[in-house]
Amino acid sequence: MRRRGVPTRRRIFKCRNSIVVSLPRAFLDFLNLEERSVVSVCLDKQRRVIVVAPMGMALLGVDAEFGRQVAEFIEQYRPALQGLASGRADDP
Repeated sequence: MRRRGVPTRRRIFKCRNSIVVSLPRAFLDFLNLEERSVVSVCLDKQRRVIVVAPMGMALLGVDAEFGRQVAEFIEQYRPALQGLASGRADDP
């Protein structure tokens, strides 16, 4: 991995309906991130930078595996959960 603070040049590209920036494997390994990991993305307007960071479930006292399973469940059942939240859920 490069020295701290040394930028790594990346390209922005289109993937289906999204715009994507690939992240270097060394960065992902260092932060213990993998495909489908949940991260936060923030815009720091004063510094004019985009900050990508792990969500930090461990900091909240949530087991990482449990957090992954919950995220997977939410993704799989998103339409039903949204229906329940809006009060429009159909009876099974």
